Amino acid sequence: MSADAAPRGNRLFWRKSIEQVQREAATHQLKRTLGPWNLLFLGIGCIIGAGIYVMTGNAAANFAGPAVVLSFIVAFFACVFAGLCYAELASTMPVAGSAYTYSYTTLGELFAWVMGWLLVLEYGIAASTVAAGWSGNVVSLLANFHVIIPPEWTTSYVQAVQGEGGLSFVTGGGANLLGALGILAVTTLLVVGISESASVNNVIVFIKVGVLLLFVGVGAMFIFNHQATAVDHWTPFLPENEGGFKYGLPGIFRAASVIFFAYVGFEAVSTAAAEAKNPQKDIPFGILGSLIACTILYMMIALVLTGVVDYRELGVPAPIALAVDRMGTDWFSILIKVGAVAGLSSVMLILTYGQTRVFYAMARDGLLPKFFATLHDKFRTPWVGTIVLGVAIAITAAFLPIEILGDLVSLGTATAFGIVCLSVMYLRTSNKELNRPFRIPGGGGLVGQPVMVLVSALVIAAFLAFFKFLLNSTWVMEGAIICAIILGLWLVLTLIKKGPKVWLGPVPVLGIFFALIMTGPLVEDIIVKALTGDPIPAILLSSYLGLGALIYIGYGFRNSRLGKGLRQIDDDGPGPGAMQAEVHGIGDSNKPD
Repeated sequence: MSADAAPRGNRLFWRKSIEQVQREAATHQLKRTLGPWNLLFLGIGCIIGAGIYVMTGNAAANFAGPAVVLSFIVAFFACVFAGLCYAELASTMPVAGSAYTYSYTTLGELFAWVMGWLLVLEYGIAASTVAAGWSGNVVSLLANFHVIIPPEWTTSYVQAVQGEGGLSFVTGGGANLLGALGILAVTTLLVVGISESASVNNVIVFIKVGVLLLFVGVGAMFIFNHQATAVDHWTPFLPENEGGFKYGLPGIFRAASVIFFAYVGFEAVSTAAAEAKNPQKDIPFGILGSLIACTILYMMIALVLTGVVDYRELGVPAPIALAVDRMGTDWFSILIKVGAVAGLSSVMLILTYGQTRVFYAMARDGLLPKFFATLHDKFRTPWVGTIVLGVAIAITAAFLPIEILGDLVSLGTATAFGIVCLSVMYLRTSNKELNRPFRIPGGGGLVGQPVMVLVSALVIAAFLAFFKFLLNSTWVMEGAIICAIILGLWLVLTLIKKGPKVWLGPVPVLGIFFALIMTGPLVEDIIVKALTGDPIPAILLSSYLGLGALIYIGYGFRNSRLGKGLRQIDDDGPGPGAMQAEVHGIGDSNKPD
């Protein structure tokens, strides 16, 4: 049997071999044109966007107050541990598909499909939400020049309304056509080619970073000249909790989950591994560099923003523009809006790019139709899939507002981060001698499975304690009972059937813990809203997951190239069936292993 032999057992959990993934990295036809600074700017271009131009104001006004600065620290720690895991995996397996490919190699095809479908939330739907914020800033900028766009062309069909009970959603008669046009514009650019897109992105990054640094400088001068006002705005720095997730410690963590999806930019760097010149060195540089640089900038901007404007007034589509207006500098207001439009344009570009590359990888594996992996003869880009996805994202942008999808995007992102951390531990266990150009710091080693159960129990206990003592959640006892039963059964099984040792390290364990911290408030909020008469987020999430299950059952399971036993992803021909693949291993359809 070859190195690519399919494992026996349940077909849903067949995994790709490391050799197969590395062979795909060597044989794909995408152009390697991206250097380390391209990748750094790729990450910065995606991170600096809706998170700072739109979501920071909403997070401060509705959840954390001036303490939103601390929310960025929480979100940073939720990202940095996962970022280190991404860097190790991306340097080891520099392929398109990112977390989707990693989970295919570790947890199997079913989990790979789930991951790929979650990445649609992380990229495609996130691009739609950013388009909503982009159109709002374009409208505001054009208004400075007395160009008025009818609101029915810029307002999504579903609209978010802030009331005494929190956000609720209503339907209207308009559609955000302007946001849809923005998505179609970046789609056209991506069809032309990634090197051209990267050049445009580099220019945009320089513009928006320069504008934001100027905002920090001018805002700091304004605060220095109005110290009493700033101190009043920052007092209390952590407003007293008003119930639920509104202010106090619960508000800090809920705000962190709101702004969390903006950090997807560093993960987008790993999707470019197949087009990086030297992915083993350049991908870690791009991931960690963009994450650190943007977190520092985010915190400075949030501090200035809440010092200039009272935090309760920041729940508007363009909070930074509002702060500039309070400074009384009209020319600077226009400049900030230009920077916001440029910044959100680059985010739409990179999010759409990341989505097309994930679907490219899934189509090569046979889990999606082949046209998602069809490359243009001249541009060498997956042009058909890019156009199809661009149109779908544009339609979503026209009908759904940023508020209703921000939580779902964060949920998909945090889940992806947790699976990536698990993937590192799996590969360290199963492939000890694998060449890892970048290795996560902090050490780690092989332990017995009972120790793994104990560590899992400690992580879950810390998570439940977090919910009980910081968020005052009401379902902690039920969760503790369920987890205790599962962990007890798991411990008994490990003692009865002594399995091989597994690798544990502090970095991936902390990454999983912080992923739980990010997803917990989101899930609880969605459930509470559904139980109190606002089921739209829960309906969207369940419908989305149901659609993904139908696509996999109806197409992916039957057309999986791994299931058919094809050795090369770009092989032609039907190959052997699933039964023959299990018996003979993963081999070429025309010759034996």
